[in-house]
Amino acid sequence: MLQHRVDGPEHAEPIVLGPSVGTSARVWEPQVAALARRFRVVRFDLPGHGGSPSLGVSTIDGLAGLVLDLADDLGLDAFHYAGISIGGAIGATLALRHPGRLRSLAMICSSARFGEPDGWRERAALVRERGTAPLLESTAERWFAGPGDPALLDDLAAADPAGYAACCDALAGYDLRAELPGIAVPTLVLGGRDDPATPPAHARELADGIPGATLVEVPGAAHLAGVDQPERVTAALLAHLPAAPGMRVRREVLGDAHVDRAVARTTAFTRDFQDLITRYAWGEIWTRPGLDRRTRSCVTLTALVAHGHLDELAMHVRAAVRNGLTADEIGEVLLQSAIYCGVPAANAAFAVAQRVLTEISGESA
Repeated sequence: MLQHRVDGPEHAEPIVLGPSVGTSARVWEPQVAALARRFRVVRFDLPGHGGSPSLGVSTIDGLAGLVLDLADDLGLDAFHYAGISIGGAIGATLALRHPGRLRSLAMICSSARFGEPDGWRERAALVRERGTAPLLESTAERWFAGPGDPALLDDLAAADPAGYAACCDALAGYDLRAELPGIAVPTLVLGGRDDPATPPAHARELADGIPGATLVEVPGAAHLAGVDQPERVTAALLAHLPAAPGMRVRREVLGDAHVDRAVARTTAFTRDFQDLITRYAWGEIWTRPGLDRRTRSCVTLTALVAHGHLDELAMHVRAAVRNGLTADEIGEVLLQSAIYCGVPAANAAFAVAQRVLTEISGESA
């Protein structure tokens, strides 16, 4: 069985993460903490890599079968899947051969065909004869656009030659170009703009061939985009995967444009706060059955006037309109606030509300 690591809540939705050739489950380290807040994260090592034994598997279908064996052993009937390079090829193969098992797919710096088969066969022969040491210098140039992670090169140096060569043989025999239209699960295709191993044209071919696929190109990223640009890759994955509890309500009340901007501005420093707001405010308070959304908007507007939170007030005037309040009703809420929160506060609130309502009127004209 493949060596693997599991993070995140035991009963959360599962996601399986596949590495690239020469690396180990360590390659996903920059994304694990964010994913594990919402998902049960399973990372595996390829045969002959990390802690997995060399199993003599030399086809992508065979590697996909090993992943299914791991999923079965962990009790995962259906799961999300994301894979880097050969890991992405394994995911695409699972989506085609076992469509009922995948809930979604992300192919990162991957391809429908990784170049001419002879190149992979030559690399396999070199590694069988001399090990992976001759690959270290050229691999670092392919993997990283920036400083990279030296520990991943240590993984390559430690890879079992037989296991690494078998993965090369698997890549030599892999070609899904004609089968891409058969992938029916929601798919994210992410490419590194500076990736010499699978240049952006490979990502575009995948996105063009897979129905409904989302394409993201990440600047400043080579083949291991998640290491070069961890925050961008993490944000793309989280946007692709099912929303956190409350995200649907947050989008319904505030609108996709506002939420998309908030998500795009999220950093490692603000990510926990964004997650808290989504789960607590939108997933627990705004979803309670005791008040309808119109009433919650009235209460929220009043509270924001009382505390002088004018930026938030502008956002929630828009939300109030989305929740069905008319301009006259919003005016009544602000008049009520003038009595109980103070005239100066209401005066500032009226100015903000007038500006926002004028903007909304112009947008709908």
